[in-house]
Amino acid sequence: MPEARVIPLRADETGGRTRWRLGEGRDRGSRGSGRARPGTEARETGREAGRESARTRRPASSTPRPRPSLDDDQVGTEGGAVPPVAAVPDPEPPAWEAGLEDVLRFLRRRLSGDYTVDEFGYDADLADSVLAPALRPLYERWFRVETLGLRHVPDTGGALVVANHSGTLPLDALMTIQALHDEHPAGRRLRLLGADLMFRLPVVGELARKNGATLACNADAERLMSSGELVGVFPEGFKGIGKPFKDRYKLQRFGRGGFVSAALRTGVPIIPCSIVGAEETYPKIGDIAPLARLLGAPYFPITPTFPLLGPLGLVPLPSKWYIEFGEPISLDAYTPADAEDPMLVFNLTDQVRETIQHTLYRLLSQRRNVFLG
Repeated sequence: MPEARVIPLRADETGGRTRWRLGEGRDRGSRGSGRARPGTEARETGREAGRESARTRRPASSTPRPRPSLDDDQVGTEGGAVPPVAAVPDPEPPAWEAGLEDVLRFLRRRLSGDYTVDEFGYDADLADSVLAPALRPLYERWFRVETLGLRHVPDTGGALVVANHSGTLPLDALMTIQALHDEHPAGRRLRLLGADLMFRLPVVGELARKNGATLACNADAERLMSSGELVGVFPEGFKGIGKPFKDRYKLQRFGRGGFVSAALRTGVPIIPCSIVGAEETYPKIGDIAPLARLLGAPYFPITPTFPLLGPLGLVPLPSKWYIEFGEPISLDAYTPADAEDPMLVFNLTDQVRETIQHTLYRLLSQRRNVFLG
């Protein structure tokens, strides 16, 4: 058996700590050679220096660092702050619901008698709640009316609007009422002067009065204008609305100038109004005079669609409309007594007529297409 060998232990004081190692001259860096490996002492020195630095380093404060205060509406997700959220408004009710509420309110007013009718038969509640909404689709979508010169119509006070008349049926009168009601900043109501035939027609005459129309006579016109109403008149009458299509946009005679006399007596301005587009709604290409006399009508029109298509022929053609209100003709320089001067009345009547005619020619020259504008 080989002889047992005793391997002594030796103390290694390197780095300030005592380590016991086997054998003489052996250390961690040398195995059997008695010589330390290069870099061992440097690494040991670095480790000891790091331990000493950690032991001497001041401990971190245990007191937490204060955080900036946040408003209640800014406390949120990551990072602690979120931008304030704007309040969401309540959704608007659907259009049908608002319309139903308007209808119910209107019915309640009619049943309770909470509405007024003036001395001429004008029912403002019915006109604004029923007649105006019924005409609005025709005004906005079918004829696509463009209204010009509304700045010439005063916000308050009496005035006389004088317009050309055309189209076989008086749709131009209804569209002029709608234009001033919907487009004018003051929402003015035009009080039309109509022929007595209109008021003799069943249903039509009653609705015309409730919509603000009255008989075309100087007495009614002067009372309305003196009370601050906006009055409308179509001096051509049936000669204008019933003229053949070949004479479109050629103004007929303006009567004897009765509207000028009424304006002179009340001192209100005269506002010329020119309407383009109405002539093409029902192009009148013929007239059945015997049938017109039988019915007591001024004419019985023949159009490209009526009576050929029966009731469908009553649907107006979708022409593009323009309604222009011209600069007012002031009568401040005259007195009510001047209404008795026939020459002055004639000259003012002719001035209004010529103004409307020239405006019609200008609007027609700017129009490229009857239906597209």
